[in-house]
Amino acid sequence: MTKVITIVGARPQFIKAAVVSHAFRQDTGVEEKLLHTGQHFDANMSDVFFSELNIPHPHFNLGIGGGGHGQNTGRMLEGIEKVLIDERPDWVLVYGDTDSTLAGAIAASKLHIRLAHVEAGLRSFNKKMPEEINRILTDHASDLLLTPNASAVQTLALEGIKGNQVINVGDVMYDAALIYGQRADENSRILDALKLSSKRYILATVHRQENTDTLHRLANIFSGFAAASLPVVLPLHPRTKQRIKSHGISIPSNVIVVEPLGYIDMVMLEKHAALIATDSGGVQKEAYFHGVPCVTLRDETEWTELVELGWNTLASPDSTDLASVFSTVFELGQGGVAPYGTGAAGSAIVSAIVERS
Repeated sequence: MTKVITIVGARPQFIKAAVVSHAFRQDTGVEEKLLHTGQHFDANMSDVFFSELNIPHPHFNLGIGGGGHGQNTGRMLEGIEKVLIDERPDWVLVYGDTDSTLAGAIAASKLHIRLAHVEAGLRSFNKKMPEEINRILTDHASDLLLTPNASAVQTLALEGIKGNQVINVGDVMYDAALIYGQRADENSRILDALKLSSKRYILATVHRQENTDTLHRLANIFSGFAAASLPVVLPLHPRTKQRIKSHGISIPSNVIVVEPLGYIDMVMLEKHAALIATDSGGVQKEAYFHGVPCVTLRDETEWTELVELGWNTLASPDSTDLASVFSTVFELGQGGVAPYGTGAAGSAIVSAIVERS
């Protein structure tokens, strides 16, 4: 029996874990236990995802959240290490680029437990982003690097990581888009609740530290929203809510602020938006999966192929006139391209771990 401890802490990781944990449950030779660090500690940011996505209740919940990057990572490392010493798994599985990811990677490496990293090889090439440091360190500590696309494989090779430890499994978020997109059509009532018509609104998310903690960037984003010809639906992240208040920024009248949403309602809003504006890595891809043009409110993106294909437009809040961006009619990008696999990444991840156990 192969024993796996999966570490999650933030909303995008819950979505990925829903797909991969389901694949683990189909393999009777694997026992998976879920460790939730508590990085997203708000009930709307965490609890609803477990129930909505049918993720098994976490075996361990460290309840660590709300502090700075160093404080959180250190506390998570201490808590994860204790669990790993008690459980002695064959593998630790981590996702993406959060503080939870880095803490899990360090804990596993120090205890000589094999580490698998889902979404390996992604780079923004901006080391001012905490997430970039987390990605690089986790990749270089990992024993199995599970990439979402071919360009990530090339990036790892340039950093000296190559061979059979690197596997392009495809993007697990594409699996989720296929599964939960249909479920959203069947079950979500969010459009009616917000009195929205399909393709007659912009969906926005803003949460990155580089945007929320810099006054002129955050102010520029909201000035851009104010100039939009369509209503802007904004599920408001707790950090962004706090910074709006502390910076004294007024929310434009055309911005519809809602509490953080469950995944099914979020997918429904993504599918029916005329445009998505976001600083989230995951939402950029979900826009592509659902055939919606996207403006990325950052200086760079890890998903460069979406820019090249015309689905994604970079718009830096530091220098771009966002008012002109949101008054532009965006065209759809190229069709018939599948850079993220076939929607079977979850089973490929499980197979890769089992074959090496």
